[in-house]
Amino acid sequence: MRSTRIQNPGSKIENANALLFDFGGTLDAEGVPWKERFFRLWKGEGEDVSREEFDRAFYAADDALVGALPATLPLAGTAARLARGIAEGLRTGGEVVPARVAERFCRDARESLSRSAELLERLKPRYRLGVVSNFYGNLAAVCREAGIGVLLSAAVDSADVGCSKPDAAIFRAALDELGTEASETVFVGDSLERDMAGARGVGMRHVLLAGDSREEPHCGCCPEDPVIRRLADLEKLL
Repeated sequence: MRSTRIQNPGSKIENANALLFDFGGTLDAEGVPWKERFFRLWKGEGEDVSREEFDRAFYAADDALVGALPATLPLAGTAARLARGIAEGLRTGGEVVPARVAERFCRDARESLSRSAELLERLKPRYRLGVVSNFYGNLAAVCREAGIGVLLSAAVDSADVGCSKPDAAIFRAALDELGTEASETVFVGDSLERDMAGARGVGMRHVLLAGDSREEPHCGCCPEDPVIRRLADLEKLL
């Protein structure tokens, strides 16, 4: 089992009154983004598809859902539509493969979200909590379904605010909803390009959730900021 050692363990998070989290790949997984998870599941179904082919199909299906989903659509419906879009882009898999992939994706996500809900419940007495995500317009509904909605003071969906991470505007929208300043807030996410760079752009401290990356993880932009392998390790920094 890979060690969960925290990089820069001495970088304790102090003087923070709010924590912002990414959703996909962070709260619903241990640092593995949706595209990678869908790819692994697709290959697990025995589908012969290259990384390049899959990436093109995923991005097309993902883009097509932005702003096109009902605001009340839960996670299962979201994953099912995304999986069908991927299958259409690949022109393979029929109806069975995307249905099985979506089901397994949601099963894994719910396990992670259950652990995340327990973590957020422990953190809530000490911090204002929020989520900011590049999503489809139904982030709030998915958070409510997962049992974390009641723990959040902000749930900022890129489809609702009209801009996506790493754009500074979406981070500022989240800070406004939380009622806190960037200097008092810490962002936790799994993407160097979207989460870490975006948080840095508004002066927010940031923690990278590196997950099962085979490479020695590093934050990329700020060597002094910590990197964790598992979301639960965040508590060791607080």
